[in-house]
Amino acid sequence: MRFCTLASGSKANATLVEAGATRLLVDCGLGPRILARRLADAGVEPASISAVVVTHEHIDHMKGLAQAVAKWGWPVVSTAGTLAGIPDLPVEHQLVTAYGVPRTVGECTVELVPVPHDAAQPAGIVITAQRSGERIGVATDLGHVTDDLGAAFERLDYLVFESNHDEVMLRTGPYPPFLQARIASNTGHLSNRQSAGLLVRAAHKGLRQVVLAHLSQHNNEPRLALDAASGVLKRTAFRGSIACAAQDTVTHPGGAGGGQMELGF
Repeated sequence: MRFCTLASGSKANATLVEAGATRLLVDCGLGPRILARRLADAGVEPASISAVVVTHEHIDHMKGLAQAVAKWGWPVVSTAGTLAGIPDLPVEHQLVTAYGVPRTVGECTVELVPVPHDAAQPAGIVITAQRSGERIGVATDLGHVTDDLGAAFERLDYLVFESNHDEVMLRTGPYPPFLQARIASNTGHLSNRQSAGLLVRAAHKGLRQVVLAHLSQHNNEPRLALDAASGVLKRTAFRGSIACAAQDTVTHPGGAGGGQMELGF
């Protein structure tokens, strides 16, 4: 299994996951032109994408989806509520998938896990490579960590997980009080501290790479996110690498290019 983030943050989100001949996008918040350029940076042709898995209908996760589907004919996997909230998406390309019901796409199995976010039917994603058994979890918009998500993210090989804001920076930053309250709510976004709590549960010696994602441009810094994560992970069996995903470039964790910052254990 190979993966990289094509974009991660408040402006746009997309993650590429490959297993054998199967290539999946998790979210499509980039327009087709920029998306094709980022995929080229990852060595992938857009026409080779097997399907897109959409976490929820907020614009930074599906802005370019309808155009991309019209251009490349991709099927779209998501919950009924999320698909209903995406305009101009042809019904024949929609693969409605219930929480907890595995869906096979090529050489991968995709499972959607409910998460608490202010969207219709948002989901965290677990993708399993059928041949190797490798598993990746992706969750980038949630207000708190539920027991269901914690259980689903145990025994992963790779993890892309939200570390949106530093709590002090959010409180003292430029956002108005109503927006601060929305971000810090139980259906908003995870702080570095909250993210670190999930990492303790997810950590095990087989977890190879952690990518901290959806960092706020105004209310976080990569070093703060990495410090919070590494501070708890160094007390666990985890011996992999940690990186922060970038908003405007491809992040190849554990390899060359893109990552804002990276630590190894």
